[in-house]
Amino acid sequence: MVTEFFMAMVPPTVTYQEHKVSVVNGKPVFYDPPELKAAKQKLMAHLAKHKPAKRYERGVRLIVRWCFPKEGHQDGKYRITKPDTDNLQKLLKDCMTRCGFWKDDAQVASELCEKFWADIPGIYIRIEEL
Repeated sequence: MVTEFFMAMVPPTVTYQEHKVSVVNGKPVFYDPPELKAAKQKLMAHLAKHKPAKRYERGVRLIVRWCFPKEGHQDGKYRITKPDTDNLQKLLKDCMTRCGFWKDDAQVASELCEKFWADIPGIYIRIEEL
């Protein structure tokens, strides 16, 4: 089984590193600030349109190409500035889990993630069953 799609959008740059913490009754309580909540909602709204009819039950390879508005950079050049790919991927995979692409993002056994500057911003995703 293979799922492949492109979500035309300006990718969110906020990541789970943006978690906030407050102390309630002497215990730390983590919460998502409004920017992170908005990024999750944006990703999930776009992902929901591409959810496979049947969720992946076995291991998968996940290929993701983050295409950010080029802002004076050359189309197709690698983006070597923040956000970090691992932080972008964490948010994306959690949203994909919540949308029902798979049971658990631990099923992602192989991963390729790249960031580019692009004329057409968005996120390319390919999922291949292993």
